[in-house]
Amino acid sequence: MNIKRAKEEIKDTIEAYLLKDSLGEYVIPSIRQRPVLLIGPPGVGKTQIMEQISRECRIGLVSYTITHHTRQSAVGLPLIEKREYAGREYTVTEYTMSEIVASVYNRIEETGLKEGILFIDEVNCVSETLAPTMLQFLQCKTFGTHKIPEGWLIVAAGNPPEYNKSVREFDVVTLDRIKRIDVEPDLGVWKEYAYVQNIHPAILSYLGIRPEYFCRIETTVDGKCFATPRGWEDLSQLIQVYEQLGKKADRDVVGQYIQYPKIAKNFANYLELYYKYQNEYQVEEILSGVIKEELCDRLARAAFDERLSVTGLLLSKLTEGFKELQDKNRKMELLMEQLKHYRQLLLGNIETGDSGRSPAALLELISQELEDMRKQKEKSGLLSRPENRLYRQTISTIEAWSQKLRTLPEKASEEAWQWVRGRFMEESDAYEDVKDACGEKLEHAFDFMEAAFGNAQEMVIFITELNTGEAAVEFLNSYECGRYYQYNKALLFDEQEKGILEKIK
Repeated sequence: MNIKRAKEEIKDTIEAYLLKDSLGEYVIPSIRQRPVLLIGPPGVGKTQIMEQISRECRIGLVSYTITHHTRQSAVGLPLIEKREYAGREYTVTEYTMSEIVASVYNRIEETGLKEGILFIDEVNCVSETLAPTMLQFLQCKTFGTHKIPEGWLIVAAGNPPEYNKSVREFDVVTLDRIKRIDVEPDLGVWKEYAYVQNIHPAILSYLGIRPEYFCRIETTVDGKCFATPRGWEDLSQLIQVYEQLGKKADRDVVGQYIQYPKIAKNFANYLELYYKYQNEYQVEEILSGVIKEELCDRLARAAFDERLSVTGLLLSKLTEGFKELQDKNRKMELLMEQLKHYRQLLLGNIETGDSGRSPAALLELISQELEDMRKQKEKSGLLSRPENRLYRQTISTIEAWSQKLRTLPEKASEEAWQWVRGRFMEESDAYEDVKDACGEKLEHAFDFMEAAFGNAQEMVIFITELNTGEAAVEFLNSYECGRYYQYNKALLFDEQEKGILEKIK
């Protein structure tokens, strides 16, 4: 299955394992809660989804790459204790608590989350001395003599033997005690993730042309050659930073991430062309409504790679606007929650004759409470990077309001509320302006696509990619774009027709 389906399967497993009965006992007892084993090629996202799952399920997470550990750090160090058996005293060997098990208890204490995931990566690549310990861990949920706390699930990940010569095969006894999920790379699913993560548009359009290069691992006479989803994502971040610095990623730089010489060379050449098309076609002008007939004619006669690249450039610029709008919407929602609380505090002031804190002080209190919430979520690992940015931006806005309020002539609670409400309405107006701009750009994009391609394959790709991006879908759910629905309906009809023909065959 693909990584998206695997993520949902693990979330369903967590929900089932953590379900309790009326007496507070787990419906599926710990001994029957099989560890989940993810097996798939490197870089496909096995490790990354664990952070997403822990945040979305609001449970703790402790991660270990087991190949970095020795038997002593996993099991604990031996120590001599005295014990009495049948009236006689004996010296026996016991073990200090495993570093891994101790980390779980530390995580519980730090975050207050009593349920969570213990994630062990590269589980099938352990050393000879650690292999029996890992089998015991998967079968009995213990490291040495120390059990994993109840309410903590075990998820392990590993690579198939064709990708890693250090892989050890599990025996049937172990496999019969785990829940195995085999993961395969899926470009379509990765694209959904890529739009959220702002993967560089050149990479997205390139993989649209060369999907076979998305994940390829081969052994040649020169050694291992590979291109993985992780490699593309890391390369994307470097290219974006290079662009900010006024630098360009050449073939050598690309080859440091995409360690498959043929693919690295091919993409480096494509990237040069991508920058060329970016300069020549002036996408910003197109989205502002300036459509030049000579460019449309040129594009109509161009090779497929060039046509698809320009389509990708349009989608990239549109997505920037959609994401800006999405971010503003998230901020508006969070601001609304805080202002509802602020209104309640102000009403309390009115009831006591404005004898409490000043309106500006109450606004500062709201800001501090939101900052405390942010820190707590960050500490517990339940705050993603985009969410962290959202909280910081919202806190900054509220702090700016409170500082401005302090500089104004002293206001009563109701006057202060109306002033703050006015600032919120300014935020709302800015949101509507961005939404209108996004709508205009989308309409101009359709104008250009129709002029250059008509109903050709590029229009199908354009609609398909709009349906893939989360921010684009969210925008299209609230914006009436007649041509989008017209082409989308035709696209769905074509897909259904293909499906029927396939069944007939």
